Amino acid sequence: MSRIHEALKKAEQERAISQGGGLQSALDTATVPNSPDFTGMPSPEPLAAAVESSMPAFGAPFSLDHLFARCPQLEWKPDVSTMLFMNGNEAMKGTEEYRTLRSRLYDLRERMPLKTLMVTSALPKEGKSFTASNLAQVLARQHGRRVLLIDADLRGPRLHLMLGTYATPGLSNYLQGQNDEFSIMQRGPLENLFFIPSGAAIEQPAELVGNGKLKTLVQRLEPLFDWIIVDSPPAVPVSDASVLAKACDGVLLVVRSNGTPADVARKARQEFPEQALVGIVLNGINNNHASYARYYYETYERNGSTTKI
Repeated sequence: MSRIHEALKKAEQERAISQGGGLQSALDTATVPNSPDFTGMPSPEPLAAAVESSMPAFGAPFSLDHLFARCPQLEWKPDVSTMLFMNGNEAMKGTEEYRTLRSRLYDLRERMPLKTLMVTSALPKEGKSFTASNLAQVLARQHGRRVLLIDADLRGPRLHLMLGTYATPGLSNYLQGQNDEFSIMQRGPLENLFFIPSGAAIEQPAELVGNGKLKTLVQRLEPLFDWIIVDSPPAVPVSDASVLAKACDGVLLVVRSNGTPADVARKARQEFPEQALVGIVLNGINNNHASYARYYYETYERNGSTTKI
């Protein structure tokens, strides 16, 4: 497998060179068309072709399709009340705000490396899993963009329930050396969206998360995906989130309006280096305060200024 991963890494480097080191600066994030298929950026060169051209001969043709064929194709039964892009209602409340968030993230990507994004919250039940799953969905709606969603909340996993699928085998099985990356990765009904569930329940998740294998997993899978979204445990009650953040390019913090105490939100922010925190999602805005949106986004730039949508 090491030769395969070397080829994938080389393909990713060639892909970055072909795209000029980043997205075109002409991307205007202030304008987000209503179409869910809007990409706002040029289509990437097919990654599979790049991999095949750099792959040594093994006696049989190699392609990404062969690798992904090892991922189980499952019939997910998503919760359509929370999975905004899996219920056929393109105008459902919140969908346009996630498209705007997607546009903001691509804007940030022009200025900093940003492929692996961790989504966390200060406390439980603030909407981090809801945000992570719907962000992954809206990113995968773009033509040719492959997205991996990872449930790294080994203490209170929710994503498999929201997507209506199995929790095992998953991340905990990989971290314990029981499964490889492709046997824990699922494919569902939404094209180009892949999912790694939490896996079997364990007694000491902090030690398992901190064993270094998650970073290895991310490094191996990065060449295959345009985005990797990691749902982590809450940042304040446990240490897992700060450990997971070290394997990611950036952190998105979810805060519940009129629910998260201000001092707790500040404490959660202090768990991460300033340059790691790329934005904050304010979840659960009352319609009396904002009749046209449920979610506001605040982007913290490195110079300390903010941009609000």
